[in-house]
Amino acid sequence: MMYLCLAMVFGSDMLIVVLVLGAVLSTLVFLVYAGDRACGADWGNVWVNRIDGMIRLWCRYAHGLGNVHIPLPAHGAALVVSNHISGLDPLLLIAAARRPLRFLIAREEYERFGLRWLFKAAGCIPVDRGGRTDKAFRGALRALAGGEVIALFPHGRIHVGRQRETAPPLKGGVIKLAQKTGTVIFPVYISGVSAKGRVLTSLLVPSRVRVAVHEAVDCANREFDTCLECIARILHSHDF
Repeated sequence: MMYLCLAMVFGSDMLIVVLVLGAVLSTLVFLVYAGDRACGADWGNVWVNRIDGMIRLWCRYAHGLGNVHIPLPAHGAALVVSNHISGLDPLLLIAAARRPLRFLIAREEYERFGLRWLFKAAGCIPVDRGGRTDKAFRGALRALAGGEVIALFPHGRIHVGRQRETAPPLKGGVIKLAQKTGTVIFPVYISGVSAKGRVLTSLLVPSRVRVAVHEAVDCANREFDTCLECIARILHSHDF
């Protein structure tokens, strides 16, 4: 009866539009509510907090992320590093952390249309891969000095496979950051992504991911090459 009344008022075509818009609006309201409830870190921005909550729900229910937590200190600086097998990886790290993560990301990704506002609001630090990286390095140093958590993928790009011989060389910036600031490194190994090697597809295709967290690595009293080798060994094997 209600359908007939609405059809008489709006017309059948317009009624379909109204119903679709109502469904979309209801879905958005639900997502906002769910994001608020599931948020696990305070990013200092209500909308980024909501997105944080949505990310945690998506990683849990679409990708099977279990009760995994990177044991970051409640306060103070920390570094998080991970292997990089897909576009899903940053979301998994966010979902496994109880504090906001400031990612170092390629400038071309930071400037991607429609996403720059989000990357900026989340405190991402753009890196000019084809030019000078000192600006990004200084930005990361300031963030660590301010007690924040920096996350990065030392391989510099998506790499599929555990063979070190075929992997891109590990960049030493994370070791420099750790030794200059006395910050410990939390290595993470990601596996089980269904669409590994992909960016957008990996977000959408359901997975049964595994996020293995290694004990923190302190590089303060180690040689640069020794510490870099330690991180490289961890990021090429999940046999912790």
